[in-house]
Amino acid sequence: MTDARLPDPAMVVLAGAAGSGKSSWAGERFRTAEVVSSDVLRAAVGSGPADLDASAEAFALLDQIVAARSKRSLTTVIDTLGLDQERRAGYRRVAHDAGLPAVLVIMNTAAALCRERNRQRDRPVPAAVLTDQLRKISRLLEAAEEEGWDQLLIIDQDRGVEVPIDDPALDHDHGPNMLPRVVLQVSRFPWGDQDPSSWLRELALTADEIGFDGLALMDHLIQIPQVDRAWEPIPEPWLTLGLLAGLDTNLRLGTLVSPVTFREPGLIAKTVATLDALSNGRAFCGLGAGWWLREHQAYGLDFPSDRQRLDQLQVCIETLRALWAPGTKAYHGRYVHLPETTCYPRPISDVPIIVGGSGERRTLRIVAEQADGCNLPSDQAVLQAKIDILRRHCAAVGRNPASVEITVLDLPVIGTDREDVAVRVERLRGRTPAAVYATRHHAARAVDHARRYLELVDLGVSTIFVALPDLTDADDLARCAPLLAALHG
Repeated sequence: MTDARLPDPAMVVLAGAAGSGKSSWAGERFRTAEVVSSDVLRAAVGSGPADLDASAEAFALLDQIVAARSKRSLTTVIDTLGLDQERRAGYRRVAHDAGLPAVLVIMNTAAALCRERNRQRDRPVPAAVLTDQLRKISRLLEAAEEEGWDQLLIIDQDRGVEVPIDDPALDHDHGPNMLPRVVLQVSRFPWGDQDPSSWLRELALTADEIGFDGLALMDHLIQIPQVDRAWEPIPEPWLTLGLLAGLDTNLRLGTLVSPVTFREPGLIAKTVATLDALSNGRAFCGLGAGWWLREHQAYGLDFPSDRQRLDQLQVCIETLRALWAPGTKAYHGRYVHLPETTCYPRPISDVPIIVGGSGERRTLRIVAEQADGCNLPSDQAVLQAKIDILRRHCAAVGRNPASVEITVLDLPVIGTDREDVAVRVERLRGRTPAAVYATRHHAARAVDHARRYLELVDLGVSTIFVALPDLTDADDLARCAPLLAALHG
């Protein structure tokens, strides 16, 4: 009952006697716009926060605001005394009708401290009234569990010592070998009038400095609508990765992912092998079947059927394996026949092949048969279902599923604090309701994402590709530093 990790969005109802610290507690944890205070509303419709004659109008406004915000699935903190059982029941009904969890927060503040704070007010609450409030809180502490709240939080305060608001330690017992690798996936390039190479170099150097394990680029010929406008820049990825390979970093470098329809398999093999040599063994190869007809037509590329593109994916993976293998000899395989396998420089590492896509019948079967790993959506419910299907494919082909690396692509909104998170959501959401957008992108502070990433590890994920939908430049990566620090301990 003292766990301060509250659901979000939610309706949070505060209960406490005068001077118990409700407003201070809420102000330290929530945005001003999220807190609906009867005192503030009395000041708005009356002569001040203690104008009891304005209470009826103030509570009418409060109810209207609560209903409107709940309808939009926005977190709402109700800052009143919270001692009226009927009003508490009404708030629960509004929350549940809107599909929101209802949370009761009881300020269990020492009576002496409440009285001391009350005496310091400009207009203290009469002593008898305060005593009655304290008695009601005492009774509420005994009865609250029977009221039907989705979560009950009791805040104990003694001698003026507030419950700390620092982020608690990550509540997972993960050793260093169980922590995820976090790779920055760069999907937008808003360099504007800056020198593009300088923008890219600074981004990579900063990503390495703050603790990202790698940097991945999308492989598209036109910027995709999910990220930005078609006329925004999107550089050719392998050439760009060659530029970044020359920097003094430890970043793994690769694409997420390259469509096999863009380049012949042999050229992909040569390109990746060269990148691995130039980067001293830091390359990885993301492959996919391709999906966007428009860019293929715009660049005069064939866009065959789904079945044919998946056939090409199988051919590509086998070709890469053949050309990267030791020696120069003829190769005769299941999908590919080559008169020779001359590919120098060879990769100097075992370059992992990561297949992007979650098609249950064919794509995940290809992963089980041929790939080193797969890249799946980060939504936990979807992810678990896909992993289960992949494991069944592994069993069917006789492969240990533990040998297949599970990676995910996450598109988080990461803010420095709750206010920054809200501002970013409002800027990004377009016509999507704020609550829907925030949920879809797990909008939160960095440490909250760190907790979520450890939950993904528990499902079997080893690498998380992070694509920030609002990345601007190298300095903008600073908000990710607390996430990486929390994961790396």
